[in-house]
Amino acid sequence: LLDIMMPELSGYDVCRQVRKLDPRVPIIMLTAKSEEIDKVIGLEIGADDYMTKPFGLHELRARIAALLRRCRRQAEEPHEMPALPEAFNFGIAQITPRRFEGKLSGRSFSLTAREMKLLQIFFRHPGEVLSRNDLLNQAWGMDYLGTTRTLDQHIAQLRKKVEPDPARPQVILTVHGVGYRYQGD
Repeated sequence: LLDIMMPELSGYDVCRQVRKLDPRVPIIMLTAKSEEIDKVIGLEIGADDYMTKPFGLHELRARIAALLRRCRRQAEEPHEMPALPEAFNFGIAQITPRRFEGKLSGRSFSLTAREMKLLQIFFRHPGEVLSRNDLLNQAWGMDYLGTTRTLDQHIAQLRKKVEPDPARPQVILTVHGVGYRYQGD
């Protein structure tokens, strides 16, 4: 559990450092900062969930339990999805999964664990329409208590990294009322 406003290092800084060391560590941001941009930043840098104060203790316990269940399930089922190639193209972006990095038009970018999971799902299902619920279940787990808005925010951040023009996506397409489709090769 990380608060954003901590002495010495911010929760954002701690989250970034933890993600560099081990992208599998479960992280929930628990903070008074409730603006949408704060939530987007927290999720973009690698938090698995984001709760704002005040919060109910029962909801916090439920979210912790759900996140730990997902982590245990992922640890028990490491071969759920075949490993990605050492490097691959996603649209015109080049992705290096082991380094959680990519490159688009000469510009390098880093990827969060959640973004990499979404890329993996899309890469494995080119041309298929994936519903928001399917993507949430595959990327966050069946026990996820959040909303599809969380997914939409992650997709928006991912588009900023892999789309030449995020305002007019050509790689991750929205299928209105359903979900998303990776316009793969």
